[in-house]
Amino acid sequence: MTRIEVVLGDITREHVDAIVTAANESLMGGGGVDGAVHRAAGPRLAEAGAAIGPCDPGDAMATPAFDLAPVRHVIHTVGPVWEGGDDGEAEVLASCYRRCLEVADGLGARTVAFPAIATGVYGFPPDLAARIAVETITATESAVETVRLVAFDADARALLLARLPA
Repeated sequence: MTRIEVVLGDITREHVDAIVTAANESLMGGGGVDGAVHRAAGPRLAEAGAAIGPCDPGDAMATPAFDLAPVRHVIHTVGPVWEGGDDGEAEVLASCYRRCLEVADGLGARTVAFPAIATGVYGFPPDLAARIAVETITATESAVETVRLVAFDADARALLLARLPA
């Protein structure tokens, strides 16, 4: 069973096998966490993303991590844009977490760090996103030993901690 840890910090400073970035469909970089990951990994990350993209919402694809050593892989996933909750956004977000774990398994990654997917400019409600993240990771069969949920602020961290199983 995958162990879930919640930490407050910068995902680009995590010492894991793979980090997840909340990408846009082009996989060539964007704002928020994706921009930070691209800056830390260097320009080859955008080139690698362009070579495999586009990526549909709810799916995930991997590239090397380039300058993010010791991280070996970046898993790019495209979250849903929040449209009020009646357009299947929750299922698309859950699919992001499932697909990232599947991709991580294919890479042989044992430790993976996730940001709060889709809660920035895509507008997904953070409390609902925290519930979906923890429930989906907990329910998904995976060889990943540790998932680290990296919160960007204390409020996000509290929401994630509140969702962890007792």
